[in-house]
Amino acid sequence: MRSPVPLLLPVLLIVGWEVAAYIIDNPFILPSLTTVIPILLHPFSAEYTLGTGSLMDNAAVSLFRVASGFALAAVIAIPLGIGMGRSLFLNDFLDATIELLRPIPPLAWVPLALAWFKIGFVSIVFIIFIGAFFPILLNTIDGVKSIKRTWVEVAGTLGARETQVLGKVILPGASPTIWTGLRVGFGIAWMCVVAAEWLPGITRGLGYLILYAYNFGQTNVIIAGMVVIGVIGILIDQVFKAGERRWFSWRSLDR
Repeated sequence: MRSPVPLLLPVLLIVGWEVAAYIIDNPFILPSLTTVIPILLHPFSAEYTLGTGSLMDNAAVSLFRVASGFALAAVIAIPLGIGMGRSLFLNDFLDATIELLRPIPPLAWVPLALAWFKIGFVSIVFIIFIGAFFPILLNTIDGVKSIKRTWVEVAGTLGARETQVLGKVILPGASPTIWTGLRVGFGIAWMCVVAAEWLPGITRGLGYLILYAYNFGQTNVIIAGMVVIGVIGILIDQVFKAGERRWFSWRSLDR
């Protein structure tokens, strides 16, 4: 039987929220749960979301945008990270530039995204790409560099070609760290999409729904949207955790 301890804090927060909402008595500042729960109980109905599409419709749009930007980041960051981890010249050539760009928040790129790609899907994907790219890249580099040199030397001694070393030694050994980078990168990408959907001209997505609800003073819709964002984030993170347990369980035995 699982311990009830993990549920204790959420229950206390919910009770505290309802008490605070009763005391404040201002639904714009803090709506009661009784106005939020009906929206969550009808995720496929646009009736409760000001006619902007249902919670699930907007969530699906946001997920597609995140998946697109995240996939693009992974396709570029993983090969580049492997190259930088394997080549001292490439690492020295790119490291300073990457360290210069990495601390810049993804939202700081919004004006350039609008200037380069105009308003629309590509601008949003670019912002998501920036958010996911660096965690995946840095974890890939770290994973490749953490491979024991003796493993690579033994493979070379046995006559393995570079492609064989890459496929049989480097990728299997670095995969757990790369997977961690993907997990962190997706989490950041999921946070970025909400803000990216606040760009002018965007008319769908959870970020747009939250901003639209704010303009009409519907805080209950805002909180419902935030809950959906959190739940989807938890579910996706559980998928990454399940993949880690399934494919990299040997990692704990190696420690």
